[in-house]
Amino acid sequence: MKHLSRQIRTALLAGLLGLGLAHAQAQAEEFRVGFVNTDRIFREANTAKAAQVKLEQEFAKKDKDLGDLGTQLKAASDKFEREAPTLTESQRNTRQKALVEQDRDFQRKRREFQEDLNSRKNEELQQVLERANKVVKTVAEAEKYDVILQEAVYINPKHDITDKVIKALNAAR
Repeated sequence: MKHLSRQIRTALLAGLLGLGLAHAQAQAEEFRVGFVNTDRIFREANTAKAAQVKLEQEFAKKDKDLGDLGTQLKAASDKFEREAPTLTESQRNTRQKALVEQDRDFQRKRREFQEDLNSRKNEELQQVLERANKVVKTVAEAEKYDVILQEAVYINPKHDITDKVIKALNAAR
């Protein structure tokens, strides 16, 4: 009798396990995953392109001024190199100190420019990313995705919704 009830319990357990696996498989088939390539959005979306143009316009004058300053420093350095053999020791030292000071000032201004540019670029890209994330959420809800990933080592192209997001982002502008 004990042996028979053990067989019944095993059969019932196997049946329940089979039903559980069938249910899990049905749920797994309903699970939808999408992928968005943010690098492509930053390159191809109109909002990202507009942000890039805005930054270029905003920093064009500073970039030109910095380039002019670099050209002046190079010219002064070349002039010093040509005239150094004919200068007295004190003149040479004075001009060399002045060149070192100009170079230090130029390097400082270049660093500040790069920091300002990077800071503004991050601000602009953050705004693009916020807009893109809203569009991703809209697309995900409309198409009933369960998960949208932004970074992956590998993604099957059939799960890539980047084109849909870029189109929706461009249309929303």
